Amino acid sequence: MRLALFQPAIPQNVGACIRLSACFGVELNIIEPTGFAFDDRAMKRAALDYGPLSHMRRHADWDAFQRDRGAGRLVLFTTRGAVSLPDFVFQPDDVLLFGREDAGAPDHVHEAADARVVIPLRPEARSLNLSVSAGIALFEALRQTSRLPGS
Repeated sequence: MRLALFQPAIPQNVGACIRLSACFGVELNIIEPTGFAFDDRAMKRAALDYGPLSHMRRHADWDAFQRDRGAGRLVLFTTRGAVSLPDFVFQPDDVLLFGREDAGAPDHVHEAADARVVIPLRPEARSLNLSVSAGIALFEALRQTSRLPGS
């Protein structure tokens, strides 16, 4: 199981996802460019002391990510999802992909996805924060595949 962020724009969301990956023992992939200066100082500040525990890989762009990502289905989380999260069946080598906070994922990313999943919300709500969505999705994926830490 891996997390992937497509061109994230908010460093605090990346920091929260670094924490998620560290606490749950999954790799985090960052697909650049980012919407902020992605340097060690910024990440250290955003991730606090969780950075060294995290397994993070940076990819120069979408094409580099696609070349380097290896096996596993690409599962895109999107408000334009085709399958509701409670109905989706995860596999242990899935890559959980989240789009940019302000724009989501472009059409070519949607087309490359093996599955598109939506987290159900109240009809009047637009969307969740990126790192909140990643936490919900990752927990459910690890739960389904019996890979939660301590279980």
